[in-house]
Amino acid sequence: MNSAQNSSWLRRLTAELVASYREQGGVNIMGDRQLPAQKEIVRLLEDLQALVFPGYHGQVLPREADLEFLVGSRLETLARELTTVISQTLRFCWHSGCRCSELWGSTENQAPGTEAFEAAARRVTTQYLEQLPGIRTLLNTDVQAAFVGDPAATNTEEIILCYPGITAILVHRLAHPLYELGVPLLPRIMSEWAHHSSGVDIHPGARIGPHFFIDHGTGVVIGETTAIGAHVKIYQGVTLGALSFPRNPDGTLVKGGKRHPTIGDRVTIYANATILGGETVIGDGAVIGGGMWITDSVSAGAKVLNSR
Repeated sequence: MNSAQNSSWLRRLTAELVASYREQGGVNIMGDRQLPAQKEIVRLLEDLQALVFPGYHGQVLPREADLEFLVGSRLETLARELTTVISQTLRFCWHSGCRCSELWGSTENQAPGTEAFEAAARRVTTQYLEQLPGIRTLLNTDVQAAFVGDPAATNTEEIILCYPGITAILVHRLAHPLYELGVPLLPRIMSEWAHHSSGVDIHPGARIGPHFFIDHGTGVVIGETTAIGAHVKIYQGVTLGALSFPRNPDGTLVKGGKRHPTIGDRVTIYANATILGGETVIGDGAVIGGGMWITDSVSAGAKVLNSR
């Protein structure tokens, strides 16, 4: 291909690609629909991890550090940056048809002004950051559950730094409150980063009790409406998923509703078990054997070694 041919080829390909931007607008974002960069959200997630697991994530904490000053400074910066990201996310979702009007107290169809997005973002950020002490308390129970539940664990430092299940749970504990506060997209981006990093896929909507341990982790899937009690242990390859999806008259899937199972307290689910359905309840203290396929409820204390 000579220079003239290359130039002609480049112009033609450019025109085709730009035309596809106009014709297939659902897979590109331009203009006032700008969304915060994914890498920015990941950076904020790293800052959050540094606040709940200081010394393990982020900068080293000097032994002589003034913790009140240092943590206060980090919180102030994080609050400002998180407010900006949430405001941008709300604005993007408004222009994309997801109104999220309950976040700024308006049900009007007209677009809120910039000040409404920013006020809602400040309020949500404050409510969210106030939950960090409680998130740390939950994470401490998760680390202890891993230490007690894994005979290979030699210390908590190893668990926090090396266990993919803890990485997934850590991010879920940080993403779930944002989901509960109604923030769109942001918690899902966080959970998908954890999925990529750990091999564990936990939807930010899942409700998970204290002392939760995922051993090994790879291939675990926990759906949006899953409810998990306290002191639950699951192994690699476990799926807590939906059994079927009801459809509207036009054939589209019905959104929402309880689609995923409920897991009681002190339940153990061994590798590659699949538990499906919003009406499926696994009773307290039950044990689900490896590779089981469960679509019916299991009574408390039962041991299931055959699929049902």
